[in-house]
Amino acid sequence: MKEYVVIYEWAGSNYSAYVPDLPGCIACGDTLEETEQLVKEAIELYIEALQEEGQPMPEPTTRARLVTVGV
Repeated sequence: MKEYVVIYEWAGSNYSAYVPDLPGCIACGDTLEETEQLVKEAIELYIEALQEEGQPMPEPTTRARLVTVGV
């Protein structure tokens, strides 16, 4: 089992998500919960497509942390 970082962004009227370690793996939804489910499905489909093509599965390398600033 691998864990990939997913970046979620509010796009003004919906949420979007992308996976930095899986180029082109994206999802959009009306709510954060919907977007989370859709991006999970997108990751699974992305990995299935790689396997079908005999391509290696990319290793997760992106890390994310929150940084607090005193502004």
